[in-house]
Amino acid sequence: MKNTGKSLLAQIAPPLVQRTLMAVLAAAFVMSLIPASAHAASRIKDIVQFEGVRDNLLVGYGLVVGLNNTGDTLKTGHFTKQSLQAMLNRLGVKPTDAGLDSDNVAAVMVTAALPAFSRQGGRIDVTVSALGDSDSLLGGTLLVTPLLGADGEVYAVAQGQLAVGGFSAAGNAETVTKGVPTSGRIANGGIVEREIKFKLGNLESVKLTLRNPDFTTARRISQAVNAFLGTTAAVTNDPSTVEVFIPDSYNQNVVNLLTDIEQLRIEPDQLARVVIDEQSGLIVMGEDVRISSVAIAQGSLTIRVTEAEQVSQPGPFAEVGTTTTTDRTDVQVDEGEEKRLTVLKPGVTLQDLVNGLNALGIGPRDMITILQAIKTAGALQAKIEVM
Repeated sequence: MKNTGKSLLAQIAPPLVQRTLMAVLAAAFVMSLIPASAHAASRIKDIVQFEGVRDNLLVGYGLVVGLNNTGDTLKTGHFTKQSLQAMLNRLGVKPTDAGLDSDNVAAVMVTAALPAFSRQGGRIDVTVSALGDSDSLLGGTLLVTPLLGADGEVYAVAQGQLAVGGFSAAGNAETVTKGVPTSGRIANGGIVEREIKFKLGNLESVKLTLRNPDFTTARRISQAVNAFLGTTAAVTNDPSTVEVFIPDSYNQNVVNLLTDIEQLRIEPDQLARVVIDEQSGLIVMGEDVRISSVAIAQGSLTIRVTEAEQVSQPGPFAEVGTTTTTDRTDVQVDEGEEKRLTVLKPGVTLQDLVNGLNALGIGPRDMITILQAIKTAGALQAKIEVM
């Protein structure tokens, strides 16, 4: 028997290496087929809202008890006093006006959001906010409070111990307050009593509402949905609405259709926009903002006057003279000579614009004025929105 001198590992290694190289090459080929803009694609579920899938706002008026002398002043809080009297009367207690003198009760407004498709008996979070002159709701308990919808019907009932994140402590000379002690939350403090009558499975078509309306984005959504379904089921009605008609393959199964649609990815388009907040000096500019050929010069005249007192006194052992003070004035004038004229070429990008303005030593507030002036000159190819 002839010995080849090769071990078992040496005999099986070449096929493994070949398969590994083939797998790497195949993966590289697949990655080369993916467009470069795929990283910017977003799921449809992140840019649209589906018809009927929405929250409903609830509000109610109630009383919080158990406060440590931080409640409403009943003598001046007439609605708190009336509410307390009405509640005690329903419980069979007939208090007198003189007997209602407590600092442990506060009138509050209770708000909550009823999620879509909430079922009777489900739990929701509620927010409690002081309505009167209460100093703090810390340690309080909300009594049974009906929560009403926009139609005046009761959809939930709230009650429970408040969780207050803020606190307030006061002394004779100083007061320390952290957060907002007059507002708190009750986790799962509301019980759903009435359901919203809406059956998603009975719809013949579903409308997708874009969070940022745009013609191009709406068209891309309808194209992606039609390519996935293999039919013209999606129609673009306007920049904010895409209507999808339920195909026969998803009949009586709208949930599966929406699940498949929301996972599709498209690249949203956006309007070139510059958002300005003049109060805080905030500037937000989109990626597609472009500037036509324009020259920018920014300069200002600054005069700084500094007053200082200088002491003048006679020399040592002088027989005459008195010590006195004299005023010393220093005047500095800055005419902005170092700030030069900057020329921006046509079609410059956002980065070029920022670099050019920063080269002039321009701050955010001066930049707001310059952007508005560029827009007035017709050189800013974007929409300016002032907050």
